[in-house]
Amino acid sequence: MSNGENNLNELLQIRREKLQKLKEEGRDPFKIEKYKPTHHSKFIIENFDEMEGKTVIVAGRIMSKRGQGKVGFYDIQDSEGRIQVFAKKDLLGEEEYNLLKTYDIGDIIGLEGEVFKTRMGEVSIRAKKIDLLSKSLQVLPDKWHGLKDADLRYRQRYTDLIVNPDVKETFILRSKIMKAIKEFLDNRGYLEVETPILNTIAGGATAKPFITHHNTLDIDMYLRIANELYLKRLIVGGFDKVYEMGRMFRNEGMSIKHNPEYTSIELYEAYADYKDMMEITENVVAYASEKALGTTKIEYQGTEIDVAPPWNRMSMEEAVKKYTGVDFDEINTDEEAIKAGKEKGIEIKAGMTRGHIINELFEEYCEEHLVQPTFITHHPVEVSPLAKRNPDDPRKTNRFEAFINTWEIANAFSELNDPIDQKERFEDQLKAREAGDDEAHMMDLDFVNALEVGLPPTGGLGIGIDRLIMILTNKSSIRDVLLFPTMKPIE
Repeated sequence: MSNGENNLNELLQIRREKLQKLKEEGRDPFKIEKYKPTHHSKFIIENFDEMEGKTVIVAGRIMSKRGQGKVGFYDIQDSEGRIQVFAKKDLLGEEEYNLLKTYDIGDIIGLEGEVFKTRMGEVSIRAKKIDLLSKSLQVLPDKWHGLKDADLRYRQRYTDLIVNPDVKETFILRSKIMKAIKEFLDNRGYLEVETPILNTIAGGATAKPFITHHNTLDIDMYLRIANELYLKRLIVGGFDKVYEMGRMFRNEGMSIKHNPEYTSIELYEAYADYKDMMEITENVVAYASEKALGTTKIEYQGTEIDVAPPWNRMSMEEAVKKYTGVDFDEINTDEEAIKAGKEKGIEIKAGMTRGHIINELFEEYCEEHLVQPTFITHHPVEVSPLAKRNPDDPRKTNRFEAFINTWEIANAFSELNDPIDQKERFEDQLKAREAGDDEAHMMDLDFVNALEVGLPPTGGLGIGIDRLIMILTNKSSIRDVLLFPTMKPIE
């Protein structure tokens, strides 16, 4: 064991001994159930002129301590910031003052005192009474080095939030962004609903699900990969505008942009189309940015991005032509498309068609150019099993994906409401599953039945909330915008 570990173990032991002594003296802090602060640090500091001379009760964690003899200074941190506590032996009494000196950084205290400014001009509280509310038995990272190990920060988010105030600010912004998105939709007459997280069929997206088992029914079930098919059922049932924001689960790879569980929002509007969804997308993002950040111009990792409408628009085939030189107006057969794909280094797999090649070329060569907000429209039908075909060219769909910072942040389309076409596409997906594609759609006969009852023309939209928040808060990893990201256990 190193000297550092020896010293740490000794410090931890000392803290436990202090707690034991407090208990023996009848001062066990863990027996205190309730403490009611009257004010928070931020309010006191920002409103000093009206607070000066007033008695306040505050509570928080000791973050630093200094001074000796008859006077001590303590910085305490509450939910809104930090404030200095001025502790004087004459005011507190010898016994209480000496006890305060034994408290450690990390301990949580409650105090009553008078608001004043020190000679150095710092807003402080002159303590009259101090209570120990919780004894910290761990040692916080020191203020100079902080908690820098990213892996440890994500595992011990509670410590990260204490010692890195900017982290807390990120999650306050996250809450504001999510609230603003809901507010925008509520103001447009959308109804927030809830749909099942446990599904008997994994549908609504092409993704690998998590599988669990229901003991009573003795059936395998799936954590939802999307909530699309349930929300569309509600449109069939007579709701005109619905949305749900919540957790989705995909049993796939992890990266700076992917976590196995993540937050998305899906919304559906009867009698609307993909163009209406485009207008909602650019406006809801701008609204959320303005509400949370006060601007639509943001800086992401050194690049300025303006999310104000209108966003750029380009069809997928136009993007492929622009960035690869391959013109699919002149390529009409699968054979020609496969040849063009090979020439561009695309890996050709069994069953690939013209539409698959267009999509592969787009993903390989075009996405990296889409930094400013851009709508990519009219995806091939082969990669859009739930979207309505374009009436002018049935090989395409009336669909778009929205890109910011080269990332897809939204996906939307005029929803397929032809039950016969939908069933045929499900059957095509089943063939893909049988050929080994475990991300292909399962057959959902009840959903086909719902379409047979009648789904009106409908526009649908899904937005990846975590990626959007990453962009708006200038974070390079999804783990920085998830309070508790998925981590491999240490043991």
